[in-house]
Amino acid sequence: MPLQDLTPQLRTRLNRMERGVGWFILIATVLLIFGFGYYIYNAAKQRGWFKAKAPFYTYVQSGAGIAIGDPVWLMGFDAGRITKIIPESPKWGEVTSNNVYIEFEVVEPNFGYIWTEGSHVEFNSSGFLGKRELDITKGSKGHATYIRQALRDDLTATEAQALPDLKNWKLGEEILDGTNLVSSPWQTLTPELLTKAEAVLGTKHIHIIDTNSISRHITAVWNPSKHYYEHFHHTNIYGLERNEQIALNDRLQTMVAQIQAAMPSFLQITNQLGIVLSNATRLTANLTDISGNARPIVSNLAIITGSLTNPEGSLGEWLIPTNINQKIGTTLDSANTTITNLNTNLLTLNMTLDNVANITSNLNNQVQANSNIVTHVSDIIVHSDEFIQGLKKFWLFRHLFAAHPAKKPKYVFPAAPPASTNWEALSPKLRSGAR
Repeated sequence: MPLQDLTPQLRTRLNRMERGVGWFILIATVLLIFGFGYYIYNAAKQRGWFKAKAPFYTYVQSGAGIAIGDPVWLMGFDAGRITKIIPESPKWGEVTSNNVYIEFEVVEPNFGYIWTEGSHVEFNSSGFLGKRELDITKGSKGHATYIRQALRDDLTATEAQALPDLKNWKLGEEILDGTNLVSSPWQTLTPELLTKAEAVLGTKHIHIIDTNSISRHITAVWNPSKHYYEHFHHTNIYGLERNEQIALNDRLQTMVAQIQAAMPSFLQITNQLGIVLSNATRLTANLTDISGNARPIVSNLAIITGSLTNPEGSLGEWLIPTNINQKIGTTLDSANTTITNLNTNLLTLNMTLDNVANITSNLNNQVQANSNIVTHVSDIIVHSDEFIQGLKKFWLFRHLFAAHPAKKPKYVFPAAPPASTNWEALSPKLRSGAR
C-alpha cells in the first residue's frame, strides 16, 4: 500500500514511529561507542598505557618456557611485560651462556624498586609443562636505575654554584678521584660539595638532578660504565644480571637419565633385599625355638623374684644366714657394752685429771704465797760453799782437801836417742835399752 494512500492520522503515527526508531538507534550507537571506549580505557589503564615504562634487558641461556607478553613479577606483583625475545647471533669458537636476548618493561612506580645493587632477574619454573616466569628482586643498595626528574649536564661545578635553591638539586654522578669515591649520587648540592667536585672534575660538566621538576616520562638512566645518569633515548637500556634455573623439562630429563642409570643397582638392591628377607624368616624361626627353650628359665626367674618379695626368703636372708646373723648380734651387743665401760672409764679419768689439776693449782698458789723459800735455799747453798772454802784454808783440815798426786810408773824406759847419737859413747846398758 503506497504511503500516499494512508490517512493523515496513520501517516502521523508512522512518522512518530520512524523518529522513535531513529532516536533508539542513535542512542544505542552512542552507548555502544561509549562502552567500547570505556573498555579500551580500562584495558589501557590496566596494562599501563598511560604510565611511564622503564625498559630493561637481560640474557638467558635458553628461551624455553618464556614468551612475549608474559608478565614480569616484582615482590609477588605483576609489574610489567616481556616485550622482545631474540636469539643472539652465533659466534664461532666462543662459549657463552648469553644465547637469548630478552627485553621487558616495568611500569611505574614498580621500576623505583629496581636499584643498581641487589636487583637481578630470576627465571623460575611456574608449571609442570616447562613454563617459566621472570622475577625481579628488590634492590638493597645503590640508587635508582631510572628517574623522572630533570637532568642537567651542561654546567661545570663552578657554574652550578650560581643555581638558585641549591637544596633542591642533587648530585647525579659518582665523583671518583682515580678509584677513590669522593662523593656518591643523590647528595644535596652544597658549596663544599661543589668545591670538592671542581677539584676533581676541573672544567668538566657535572651531572645534577632537579628534584622540583618531575616529568610523566623517564628522563634519565644510570650508566654503570660511566658512573653517572645520562639522558634517556630509548636505546640506552639498563641491563640486569640473571640467576637462571634449569628448565623443568631439562631437569626431568636429567632425572630420568639418572633413574635409568640407577635401575641396575636398584634391581641388585631388590635381590639383596630378597636375600635379607629370607634370612630374616629363618632368623625368626630360630628365635621361636629359642623362645620356647627359654620359657623354663623365665619361669625360674619368676619364682626367684617372687621369693625375693617374701621377707623370709629375701636377698638379705640368702646373703647372711641365721647363725651368722645371731653371732653378729652378739658381737654388736659386746661392742656396745665395751663402749659403755670405756665411756665410764673416760668419765673417771676425766674426774682424776680434774683432781690433779686442782692439786697443781693449790701447789702453784702455795709457791706464789711463799716466794721467799727459794731465796733462803739459795742463801743456804752460798753460805755452805763459803764454809767449805774456809775449811780448805784452815791448817787443821787442809790435808783433808789436798789433791792426790798421780802415781808414777815403776820403770820408764829412756827415750830413743836421735838418729845422730854416737853409739860408741853410750854404755852397753843404754844401748840395749835403746834398742
